[in-house]
Amino acid sequence: MEVDVDPEQRLKELGLELPEAPKPVAAYVPTVRTGNLVFVSGQGPFGTGVTGKVGAGVSVEQAQELARVTCLNGLAQIKAEVGDLSRVTRVVKLTVYVASAPGFGEQPKVANGASELLQEIFGDAGRHARAAVGVSELPFDIPVEIEFVVEVS
Repeated sequence: MEVDVDPEQRLKELGLELPEAPKPVAAYVPTVRTGNLVFVSGQGPFGTGVTGKVGAGVSVEQAQELARVTCLNGLAQIKAEVGDLSRVTRVVKLTVYVASAPGFGEQPKVANGASELLQEIFGDAGRHARAAVGVSELPFDIPVEIEFVVEVS
């Protein structure tokens, strides 16, 4: 599957900019490339200052926006690894972790914030497999964390 749009141009058209790739906060590397796959370590909505659980203090709409910010942080990691987002030939999989209040079950809606953005940026090549998982806690009390797997040329 080929990317049918220039992802860097598409970001500009959407009025979005990639941040500087966040530095690791523990003993891991931000990305690992093996063959034509790039695995991106869990990213969060760093720089937003938003903390807490979705369904108790963080709304679904806020969490969707945080998933978009987290997605941009992941794309910044990918760009740092491969040099240009046009090298992404397919978004393969996302794992979206949502810090969830007891009884909260709308993790897929939260994950849509990232999934829909990837499709806007990469077109059909942005369509991916996904897991949306509710968890009781995330590092630094962030509401959303996302891992990425992308195929690159």
